[in-house]
Amino acid sequence: MDNRNPLRRSRSDRKIAGVCGGLAKHFGLDPTYVRIGYVLLSILSAAFPGTLIYLILWWLVPEED
Repeated sequence: MDNRNPLRRSRSDRKIAGVCGGLAKHFGLDPTYVRIGYVLLSILSAAFPGTLIYLILWWLVPEED
Protein backbone atom coordinates (compact mmCIF):
# COMPACT_ATOMS: atom_id res chain seq x y z
CA MET A 1 0.00 0.00 0.00
CA ASP A 2 1.23 3.49 -0.84
CA ASN A 3 1.64 5.72 2.25
CA ARG A 4 2.16 9.01 0.40
CA ASN A 5 -0.10 11.98 0.86
CA PRO A 6 -2.87 12.20 -1.72
CA LEU A 7 -2.31 14.80 -4.43
CA ARG A 8 -4.04 17.98 -3.32
CA ARG A 9 -3.46 21.66 -4.08
CA SER A 10 -1.81 23.37 -1.12
CA ARG A 11 -3.64 26.07 0.81
CA SER A 12 -0.68 27.11 2.92
CA ASP A 13 2.16 26.92 0.36
CA ARG A 14 0.83 28.65 -2.71
CA LYS A 15 1.92 31.40 -5.04
CA ILE A 16 -0.93 31.18 -7.57
CA ALA A 17 -3.16 28.13 -7.10
CA GLY A 18 -1.11 25.78 -4.91
CA VAL A 19 -0.38 23.27 -7.67
CA CYS A 20 3.42 23.21 -7.25
CA GLY A 21 3.10 23.29 -3.47
CA GLY A 22 0.75 20.31 -3.62
CA LEU A 23 3.05 18.40 -5.96
CA ALA A 24 5.99 19.08 -3.64
CA LYS A 25 4.10 17.84 -0.60
CA HIS A 26 2.89 14.75 -2.46
CA PHE A 27 6.41 13.76 -3.55
CA GLY A 28 8.18 14.96 -0.37
CA LEU A 29 10.21 17.69 -2.09
CA ASP A 30 11.02 21.34 -1.39
CA PRO A 31 8.32 23.52 -3.04
CA THR A 32 10.89 26.06 -4.21
CA TYR A 33 12.75 23.40 -6.19
CA VAL A 34 9.50 22.13 -7.70
CA ARG A 35 8.59 25.65 -8.82
CA ILE A 36 12.05 26.30 -10.29
CA GLY A 37 12.03 22.93 -12.06
CA TYR A 38 8.54 23.50 -13.44
CA VAL A 39 9.46 26.92 -14.83
CA LEU A 40 12.73 25.66 -16.32
CA LEU A 41 10.99 22.68 -17.88
CA SER A 42 8.34 24.98 -19.33
CA ILE A 43 10.88 27.41 -20.78
CA LEU A 44 13.48 24.95 -22.05
CA SER A 45 11.21 22.31 -23.53
CA ALA A 46 9.19 22.94 -26.65
CA ALA A 47 7.20 19.76 -26.01
CA PHE A 48 6.06 20.71 -22.46
CA PRO A 49 3.14 23.17 -22.50
CA GLY A 50 3.66 24.40 -18.91
CA THR A 51 0.86 26.94 -18.69
CA LEU A 52 -1.74 24.59 -20.14
CA ILE A 53 -0.75 21.72 -17.83
CA TYR A 54 -0.79 24.07 -14.82
CA LEU A 55 -4.31 25.23 -15.69
CA ILE A 56 -5.50 21.63 -16.14
CA LEU A 57 -4.00 20.61 -12.79
CA TRP A 58 -5.59 23.68 -11.17
CA TRP A 59 -8.95 22.53 -12.48
CA LEU A 60 -8.58 18.78 -11.78
CA VAL A 61 -6.66 18.53 -8.49
CA PRO A 62 -8.84 19.23 -5.45
CA GLU A 63 -7.74 21.67 -2.77
CA GLU A 64 -6.63 20.23 0.56
CA ASP A 65 -9.07 20.38 3.46
